[in-house]
Amino acid sequence: MRIHTGEKPFYCTICFISFTKKSSLASHIRIHTGEKPFPCKICHKNFTLKSSLTKHIRIHTGEKPFSCNICNKNFTQNSTLTSHMRIHAGEKPFECVSCGKSFTYKSELNTHVRIHTGEKPFSCSMCNKNFNRKTNLTKHMRIHTGEKPFSCAICNRNFTQKGTLTSHIRIHTGEKPFSCTVCGKTFTLKCLLTRHIRIHTGEKLFS
Repeated sequence: MRIHTGEKPFYCTICFISFTKKSSLASHIRIHTGEKPFPCKICHKNFTLKSSLTKHIRIHTGEKPFSCNICNKNFTQNSTLTSHMRIHAGEKPFECVSCGKSFTYKSELNTHVRIHTGEKPFSCSMCNKNFNRKTNLTKHMRIHTGEKPFSCAICNRNFTQKGTLTSHIRIHTGEKPFSCTVCGKTFTLKCLLTRHIRIHTGEKLFS
């Protein structure tokens, strides 16, 4: 009945948040105590909530019980499916207050906002260079480690970035997706098209 009445008789003596159920209060208290009574039997990581452990277990089992009824893509969590559905609906509920640009995911907005603030929270531990995206830091670290995880299946040449591999593959396929709108000439790389355009515009390559 408390759901209907709004009554929340169980309250936290530390932060005074109230709860409908005593069990909800007990789970909440663990945030303050740091208690994590639910261990993963596979990797031994501990969790505050049993529901968090259940979600975590799917990393090991590969289980993805939540399916998109439009594209049949599967997800480990219902919340991830809900976010995914916005792609099909074209919904972009997260708006930048600085420029008005909208995003499907809140994480995309958070990353975008750094363009306006100049914040670069991801720092290289080797050269102290900072980045606004974690993915950019990951790519940068390969300069130091020499890691080249992207391999060409045709000639076995390795690359640090997936985009560079994609461009390289065109050497083998002969694909030239970048076309000049003036003369129709096509190019393997966008930078080659940009350089070519200067022939038509008269812009000097080096000023």
